[in-house]
Amino acid sequence: MSDHRSWVETYRKVESGLSDLEALCELATLDSGGFSESELDEEHRRFLHEFENLEMRAMLTGRDDARNAIIHIHPGAGGTESNDWAEMLMRMYMRWFETRGWKTDILDLESAEEAGIRGVIIEVIGEYAYGFCKAELGVHRLVRISPFDSNARRHTSFASVFVYPEVDDVPEIEIKPDDLKIDTYRASGAGGQHVNRTESAIR
Repeated sequence: MSDHRSWVETYRKVESGLSDLEALCELATLDSGGFSESELDEEHRRFLHEFENLEMRAMLTGRDDARNAIIHIHPGAGGTESNDWAEMLMRMYMRWFETRGWKTDILDLESAEEAGIRGVIIEVIGEYAYGFCKAELGVHRLVRISPFDSNARRHTSFASVFVYPEVDDVPEIEIKPDDLKIDTYRASGAGGQHVNRTESAIR
């Protein structure tokens, strides 16, 4: 129900924005002087933002697209270079989340010794957060003149981004003892006479 309400609200914003934009364009045609070009530009940008948001949501039809997201950023091989690149990605994503009006919670953050981070896990709370973020999954590469290299050489850095949908509480699964089959047998390999006399291996 809340998802349907959100769709209606977004559609009404687009509809209202289009109406306002049409009114401003009409004033521009009449050249009545009752508006400014900056006002028209601002209204146009606002309308495009709402329209693109609606268009994007229409494409997010996956089962988990409407859920919150869990983002895990991990630097690749490369030491300080990759650690710094991972932190740059984290800051970039955090700014993007903020512009979309999403809330964030850093669940885990490990800073590196010299610069950057060794890893971070971020919970992203917002409508269609997973749907918008899932395309970020993969290995991200940065090529630059290293600020950490005294010889100013070019370095390539890598960082992995993992994106998961936030799931509801998983019910506790009860395994009955009758459903288990436990076999004991004599282990092979090193161990002397002890492994030959006792059934110390379990499967």
